[in-house]
Amino acid sequence: MTRIHEGEQAVQRRAGEGRPGWGSPMFDATIPGAFAEFLRHQHTLVLGATDDHGAVWASMLSGLPGFVSTADDHTVVVDHAPPPGDPLHGAFASPRAIGMLALQPQTRRRIRVNGTATQEAERLVVRTEQVLGNCPKYIQVRTVSGHDDTVDPGSPQRSPELTPHQVEWIRGADTFFIASQSPDDGADVSSRGGMPGFVTVASPSRLRWPDYTGNQFYMTLGNLHLNPASGLLFVDWERGHTLQLTGTARVDWDPAAATVYPGALRVVELDVEAVVQIDHASPLRWQLHEYSRFNPAVAQ
Repeated sequence: MTRIHEGEQAVQRRAGEGRPGWGSPMFDATIPGAFAEFLRHQHTLVLGATDDHGAVWASMLSGLPGFVSTADDHTVVVDHAPPPGDPLHGAFASPRAIGMLALQPQTRRRIRVNGTATQEAERLVVRTEQVLGNCPKYIQVRTVSGHDDTVDPGSPQRSPELTPHQVEWIRGADTFFIASQSPDDGADVSSRGGMPGFVTVASPSRLRWPDYTGNQFYMTLGNLHLNPASGLLFVDWERGHTLQLTGTARVDWDPAAATVYPGALRVVELDVEAVVQIDHASPLRWQLHEYSRFNPAVAQ
């Protein structure tokens, strides 16, 4: 059992949903056999960690099934680390807190693995501290439609705010990933989903999105309560492009703000501080089949 996460407890109390020990203390470092088998079948892995300047980023690694494996019931091995150009390239030269999400869109299954990662040669070796499964809500069904490794990733396109093209990308997104890290509780990364348009671009440097009902663990919001630094990752599933944002997040608890988004309990806002777009970052191509039946409608 992990220790009490003060941020999670604070958010649960604010939401009126507090339960003693609910959230991080429920999960330990052991990787169950079924989870180990699940990891071995994955094509992608989303990472969350800080860079050397304390900015939080979410990154995606891709590979053929088997590129993620377990050495024992407390150790995950990933065949490669974030490549040159990625904001987390070189970040794990020494041990660093990491959050990992293995998401299987075709079955709507996902597990989170949080711990400490070290890069050894080309591999990432992760010593686990927290392993848990998540519910399938708000996950869109996608399957791998192709694998194109003939095109090398493009040079990173860096900017302090979103370009018009990136604004439209985000407005059409049905999924994104969010990384967070608290000072004493480590890193975490999770997914957020909804109908296209559920993320609002208020300006080239500010995003807003609804926080829907979930498992009430509040791992992400708990981290943000203690440390507002956050990283977002948007994926162009059809082309393999990635869009990474880092900035400062806050929760808007005003009930009036939530009424703008059908189904929202509250709203989260991110002030963007840096943007990295990498074309053809992933060789995988995904086909959308259906949206989650839990997705609330988007206000017109």
